[in-house]
Amino acid sequence: MTASPDADRRWLAAAAALSARGRPLSAPNPAVGCVIVRQGRVIARGWTQPGGRPHAEAMALAGVSGDLAGATVYVSLEPCAHASVRGPSCADLLVAARPARVVVGHGDPDPRTAGAGLARLRAAGIATDLLPSPACAAALAGFLLRTTAARPHVTLKLALTLDGAIALANGQSRWITGPEARAHCHAERARADAILVGGGTLRADAPRLDVRLPGLEPRSPQRWVLTRGSAPDGWHAVADVTAPRAFGDVQWLFVEGGAGAAATFLRADLVDRLLLYRAPILVGPGLGAVGDLGLETLASAHGRWGIASQCQLGSDTLTVYDRCR
Repeated sequence: MTASPDADRRWLAAAAALSARGRPLSAPNPAVGCVIVRQGRVIARGWTQPGGRPHAEAMALAGVSGDLAGATVYVSLEPCAHASVRGPSCADLLVAARPARVVVGHGDPDPRTAGAGLARLRAAGIATDLLPSPACAAALAGFLLRTTAARPHVTLKLALTLDGAIALANGQSRWITGPEARAHCHAERARADAILVGGGTLRADAPRLDVRLPGLEPRSPQRWVLTRGSAPDGWHAVADVTAPRAFGDVQWLFVEGGAGAAATFLRADLVDRLLLYRAPILVGPGLGAVGDLGLETLASAHGRWGIASQCQLGSDTLTVYDRCR
C-alpha cells in the first residue's frame, strides 16, 4: 500500500536524521540513512558505516528477518548503481530483496549513479518515487556541495560578548562562553570532517582543535590552517579557500576563527551556516569578531542570513543562521 505524501516525508526525515550517525566517519562517502517500513512500523534501519561501507541500504537489508513483501524502503540518497570491489551496488541489493516500493529523498549527482539507481529499480518492476526532501538535502549538503561545487559545506563558529568582542584587547579569549556552550561546540566539531583556524590564531593560541567529549574523541576532525606558509605536523595548509577542491574530499568544514579567517570565508561567500555563541558579558574595547568584509553599503549586508534556531546553553545563547541563497 502506498503511504500518504505526508507519511512519506516523515519517513524520509527519519532516514535523514538516522544518517547523522554516520557523519563524518563515512567519509569520503556521504552519510546516508535508510528505514524499511511495513504497515506503518519500522522493520529495519541502517546508516553508512565508517570508511563508507557497508552503505545504509546494505545495513538495513542485513537486519531484515524474512522477505520484504509489502514493505517500503525509505532512503535519503538515491541507491548507488555502480559496482565496487567493496561490495555490490545498493540498487542491485534492492532488486534482489524485492520490496514493494522505494522512496528516495534526493537524487545522486555522482555521474556513476545519477538516475541509474532509480531506473534499475523501475526496470525490475519495483515502484519508486523521488520525493525531494529538505531534511535529506540538508543532511547531504556537504556531499552535494563537494560533488557539484568542488567545495565543502562551511560552518563558521563565533563566540562573542554582548558587545561583539571575541577577546579582550590584550588577546585573552579563554573563556568567553561557559562549559555548556563549549561542550556544544565540541559536539559540532565531531560532526565535521575538518576544522580550520587562521595562521594568527594558530601561532597565538596553539589550539588543539580536537573533540574532548567522552566517547567522541575518535571523531576529532582533520586540522587545517589558513596560511601562505607551511602547516605544522599533523595539520593541512590552505592559502586560497576559493580554489576548486582546495579542501580535497572534505564535505563538512568547521571554521573557528579568528577574525581574519572568518572574514576570508565571508568575503568569498563560502559560509553556509553561522553559529553565534553569545555570552552575557561586556568587555568594552576588545578584538572584533570579523575582519573587513569589503562592504560599501548597508543594503548589501541585508537579506543574507535567516535564523534557523536558537537555544540557551547555560548562561549563554546560541543562535544558528543559515545563508539565504
